[in-house]
This record gives sequence, C-alpha cells and structure tokens, in this order.
Amino acid sequence: MSTSGLRERKKWETRRRISDVASAMIRERGFDNVTVAEIAEAAQVSRMTVFNYFPRKEDLYLDRSAEISMEFRSTITERPAGVSVVDAVRGLHERWLADGHPLSGVVEHLEHFWRVIEQTPALQARLLEQQQEFRDELAAALRSTGANEWDARVAAGFIAGAHETIFTTAMRRMLAGEPAKRVRKDQAGVITRAFDAVAAALASLGL
Repeated sequence: MSTSGLRERKKWETRRRISDVASAMIRERGFDNVTVAEIAEAAQVSRMTVFNYFPRKEDLYLDRSAEISMEFRSTITERPAGVSVVDAVRGLHERWLADGHPLSGVVEHLEHFWRVIEQTPALQARLLEQQQEFRDELAAALRSTGANEWDARVAAGFIAGAHETIFTTAMRRMLAGEPAKRVRKDQAGVITRAFDAVAAALASLGL
C-alpha cells in the first residue's frame, strides 16, 4: 500500500474510532448529556482532532453521511460502460443487503440507534440537512458524467428518494418490533420496486 493510501486508511480508522465511541456514549446517556470533550477523552484524542473529523457534534452520531456520499459518487462515476445510473445504484443497494451492511437498514439492533434520533430534535434537524447535502452530492456526481444541471437535479431527487425509502421501510418495521431476519427477507423486493419506479421516471433522461 502506498504512503498516501496508508495515511488515508489511518484517517478513516481514527474517524471510525471516534464515531464509535461517541455513538456508544450517546446511546447510553443521551445526546444532550455528552460533551465533545468527554468524547475526545474517551477516544484518546484531542478536542481539536474530533472537530477536524466532525465539524458538528451531531455528525459524531450521524457519522455515515460522508461514507454514503462517497459510495454513491464512486458507483455513479466509475460504473462500467453501458450500465445506467439507476442500475449501478440498484446494484449498490443489493450489495449492501447481501453483505449485511449497516447502510442496508437491516442490521440487528440498529433500531436502538434510530430511537435516539427520534428523541433528539438536534439530530432530526441535522439529518434533514444531510439529506439535502446528499442530493447536492448526487447532482454533482451526475454532472461530472455529462448530465446537465436540470437532469442532474431531477435524477438526484429520485435516486435520493429511493435510497431513503429503502432504508426507512426497513427501519420502521424494525422499530415496530419485527425481527431483522424477517425484514431482510423482504428487502430485495423493496429495492426492486424502488429502482424500477426510478428507472421508469428517469427513462427520458438517458442516464
């Protein structure tokens, strides 16, 4: 591995360690009852290091937004010739589901993470901001592949909507008490329906 690659991996490891410590503390004590200084001490880093990775306290808990944007951007911009944007992103969701990735929305005990968000207005507000940031990231990725501004914005809205629907469909069922194993069995169909609808909606754009 190159020096730059090793450096990047160490950055992601540090970022993950900080967010894991923060998430555990927030789940145990509540978002408003944990300070950034306490998180830094528990993660054995400085308070400044925490803010270098997470400019806002809310991002310590809602820590997957950067990973989501990166995954979608690379999926869209590096897709093989002849593969549509919709099919490329559909494939990403199918891989997440097959791998049991947290971003599939179907992971044991993930509902506990979501309940903290439901109980914390600051996290709810930040989540809405992240969703708009995600749409902006998608539009930028689509523009980089040649789409015009209008097409990129329309496509980004539909793709982001499908992504959010897939995740929240699973999460709502699990919050209602259904076991993750049962929900997982149905998720392939949810992905298919969501992206079939997106494909139909975007057919005229040629993406």
